[in-house]
Amino acid sequence: MTADRIDGHLNWFIRLVALGARIVGRAFTRIRHEGLEHLPPAGPVILAPNHISNADGVAVGAWLTPALGRRIHWLGKKEMFRFPPIAAILRYGGVHRLDRGAADVDAFRLALRVLEADGVLLVFPEGTRSPDGRLQPFKDGVATLAIRSGAAIVPIGVSGTDRVWPRHRLPRPGGRVIVRVGKPLRAADVVPDGTDRRTAKAIVTDELARRIEALLEPRHRRAPGPE
Repeated sequence: MTADRIDGHLNWFIRLVALGARIVGRAFTRIRHEGLEHLPPAGPVILAPNHISNADGVAVGAWLTPALGRRIHWLGKKEMFRFPPIAAILRYGGVHRLDRGAADVDAFRLALRVLEADGVLLVFPEGTRSPDGRLQPFKDGVATLAIRSGAAIVPIGVSGTDRVWPRHRLPRPGGRVIVRVGKPLRAADVVPDGTDRRTAKAIVTDELARRIEALLEPRHRRAPGPE
């Protein structure tokens, strides 16, 4: 099995896993996808969903993989790679090791290589699962990658997966899941010319958060701030 392969080839293993995940997903929940027509057919793409459950990867990846027709590359937490057989399968499926507890320069460089090769990268902008189902503050990694690579960011709103697979609990059948795909966002379209890098990252991050929030069901949106 080839580790850290960055091309967009959909091998038999990825196709089979995506098909199996769709079958299981439909058996466990009523799932609906909207806006798949917004997925860019070519070029570097960052898929940016909110993160409320371990089921998010299935709800997004299993359906967007055939819609894109390209391999999706994932940055997975290093704990997933503890066992060599599982690590080999993850790498073959497009998952790349990420150390969430440090500024992982190698992971950033790998993500940039994927985008520079016109690949598709999936990153959760919040960095971890929401503890209460509401949208959490975003890290600026997605914005940094988009600015450096010129990639299109696709905002994705995932609603309902936290009830299908609650945090720290086993999955349970039933419930309704909605995955909404928004129109792509490009840094160059929202950042004025001459803007310094720090301000540019903040502008892109704020705009991405606003667009993802608009795709979510009300209970997943950010808590109202103080008046």
